Amino acid sequence: MNSGKVVLGLLAGLAAGALLGVLFAPDQGSVTRKKILKKGENYADGLKEKLDEFVEVINKKVKEVKEEFEEANAEEIRKDRKPVSN
Repeated sequence: MNSGKVVLGLLAGLAAGALLGVLFAPDQGSVTRKKILKKGENYADGLKEKLDEFVEVINKKVKEVKEEFEEANAEEIRKDRKPVSN
């Protein structure tokens, strides 16, 4: 299973559990709404961090593949060059 899917599932489960916990808490509506908003901001920040990490990993992989392609291409060009005879 993809680790990104596991993390996303875990975050979704945590968010749902926190939301239900806040909704069933014996607080006033305004306090509950503030708690929900705060939790939502916290989860959004966490999700943004995970997304940034994911993008960083993808960019690194793309760079590696590009470098490998350029190296292979340069090697192919060297093979295709014929030595100049005098």
